[in-house]
Amino acid sequence: MSTSQNYIYLDNASTTKVDDEVIREIIPYLSELYGNSSSAHSLGVEINKKIVKARGNVAKLFNSEPKEITFTSGATEAINTTLKGIVTSNRTKRIQIITVKTEHSAVLDTCKYLEEIGFDVVYLPVLKSGLLDLNELKKVISEKTLLVSVMLVNNETGVIQPIKEITKIAHQFGALMMTDATQAVGKIPVDVKDLNIDYLVFSGHKFYAPKGIGGYYQNSQSLNFQPLLHGGGQEKGKRSGTLNVPGVIGLGKSCEITINETERNKSSVQELRDLLENELLTIEGAFVNGDRENRIYNISNICFPHIDADILIKMLDNICVSNGSACHSELIEPSHVLTAMGLSNKNAFSSIRFSLSKYNTESEILYTIKKVKEIISQLKTSNYA
Repeated sequence: MSTSQNYIYLDNASTTKVDDEVIREIIPYLSELYGNSSSAHSLGVEINKKIVKARGNVAKLFNSEPKEITFTSGATEAINTTLKGIVTSNRTKRIQIITVKTEHSAVLDTCKYLEEIGFDVVYLPVLKSGLLDLNELKKVISEKTLLVSVMLVNNETGVIQPIKEITKIAHQFGALMMTDATQAVGKIPVDVKDLNIDYLVFSGHKFYAPKGIGGYYQNSQSLNFQPLLHGGGQEKGKRSGTLNVPGVIGLGKSCEITINETERNKSSVQELRDLLENELLTIEGAFVNGDRENRIYNISNICFPHIDADILIKMLDNICVSNGSACHSELIEPSHVLTAMGLSNKNAFSSIRFSLSKYNTESEILYTIKKVKEIISQLKTSNYA
């Protein structure tokens, strides 16, 4: 296919199209209003007012205070900032960090680094459903636990963890609680007060904002930590570096749109996801990976036993899907999420993630169903199956 207009994009857990309203909001700040928001001149002051408004929109989406939002380049930086900041600012004898085997690599790799500098990290297993067994958490948490980090929505299966209950357990032992809400924000309500969370990280490009902008929420009552980046003292000293003005303004606009669209998008996207999933499950042996009840409405991770997912993806040509996290797309290894859920390597390599957005149409889904069925039928009669 020669142009992006000919693609059917079902890889929205990797990234999303920037909303047209967001683009229109951003354009002036890439051209005539290109000043630095930290500058004291009139243009800088004018731009800073837009930054203040954008921060307010983000805070409104989370039901937080604007001062509790810090902008970063995205969720990976926010995760590194939060995890490393908490442990390096720790003045207690708490040396244990608890996380889950199905976390995003940004959390897992950072935790591996923290192990190297002396922290005890516990990687909790999950049930076949992908859900955390809270009894497993209760077995290992203690007064030595500094932090519990569990993602709200899994990026590969869409499984939603019971963060409110996990936070309650963490706080009972005096531990801090962080959640990676990257796949949740913009799709389902994320109320930091209701969750009673200490820290939350997110990324704008997962819900129709530009790439390169995200941030973290820090409960104003929680531990203040040293920043990952030192320099000009931007973001009240929490994240130095010239602010990504177009990104921040775009993120703020996306949050504003999301507040008004969430319920409508949920209904339409889930209807398409269910259509896709129900039809593909008529393929012999096919099954859904992860809990089908406790999951986000736009993701379906399906295993097609005895089919090589890489070959299927290539043969789908103009249909964009994934066989795992985009961050590890170049690695030839089974998904750590699926194997942690008990799948064999073979079945993990036979699994595909379909992730939808508000821009997908019924005709795209019907075409995808048709193509997947045709190709799998071909593969089963060839040497590739």
